[in-house]
Amino acid sequence: MAEKISANRSVTPNEAKRSLRKCLKIQRPIFLWGAPGIGKSDIVKQLGEEFDREVIDVRLSLWEPTDIKGIPYYNSTLGTMSWAPPSELPTDPNSTAILFLDELNSAAPATQAAAYQLILNRRVGTYKLPAGVSIVAAGNRETDKGVTYRMPAPLANRFLHLELKSSFDDWHQWAVMNHIHEQVVGYLGFAKNDLYDFDPRSGSRSFATPRSWSFVSSLLEDDDLDEATLTDLVSGAVGEGLAVKFMAHRKVAKQMPKPEDILQGKITKIDIKEISAMYSLTISLCYELQEASSKNVKNWNEQADNFFTFMMENFPTELVVMGAKVALTNYDLPFEPTEMASFAKFHKVYGKYIHEANKN
Repeated sequence: MAEKISANRSVTPNEAKRSLRKCLKIQRPIFLWGAPGIGKSDIVKQLGEEFDREVIDVRLSLWEPTDIKGIPYYNSTLGTMSWAPPSELPTDPNSTAILFLDELNSAAPATQAAAYQLILNRRVGTYKLPAGVSIVAAGNRETDKGVTYRMPAPLANRFLHLELKSSFDDWHQWAVMNHIHEQVVGYLGFAKNDLYDFDPRSGSRSFATPRSWSFVSSLLEDDDLDEATLTDLVSGAVGEGLAVKFMAHRKVAKQMPKPEDILQGKITKIDIKEISAMYSLTISLCYELQEASSKNVKNWNEQADNFFTFMMENFPTELVVMGAKVALTNYDLPFEPTEMASFAKFHKVYGKYIHEANKN
């Protein structure tokens, strides 16, 4: 007899979004499985923003069975017992909300059982889910060593299931669009495997995930901490080993010139060739150039010209392509090739690489 294959097919965040868009369109409940901090709830929030739909985040692990069906009360008009549904559930018949049942498999079995009817029949007791509301659920895997209960087969069969995996390319696209601190993006661009190092067998309380690196980014925004305190906090977010490596990167990255001086043409060369620091500088230049574009500065074409010239004269091909892709594709900045002396050379030397990068 052939051995049964039990491995689950996994998808990246962007692949998950494509599947979710289809499920939202056809009103098919879908369950996102994944390790802590990998971005399950963020994906749902991003799609809510994309489609301008409210996301009702219900942490089902905190609910009791009666929280789903509601509380019984005596209806003096009818002379019978009625049910008052929970206020968290949408009641507007025109609602197009996304009902996000997070931590569903962390809910007690009785609560999961109470969710059967809501998920399958879109109603429970006297409450009926509005026709425009979609259901998405999420939870950690049993192997993640979190507080989970095995999902009953009848409930599992009510969902389509996707298991998320970490993807640096997807995270990088999200990070540059959300201006995650350049030192974080730069470090992880150099050390991609450090984006995610969760090991359920480890006893460490802190580990690297897309979520914990976002914590690190927020710690860096005001630059108001001494190095010792910052090291303690970064260690508390991603673990001591990665904190030491990141702080070493930060020390070099801080010695790089200001991106605004480069775009203004005041600095044309750099002496520091440490690759992770150059990654950070590339991202800083993209952030600064996007801001200049949003402000409609008068010397925009000059700054754009300095951007390409500086990258071509100082960075290896990989960084030139990354910087150009962020500026051209992610930010869609309004470059005018005829107004930029460097663009012809850039297109001739690097155009094919940009084309290949966009295909991927």
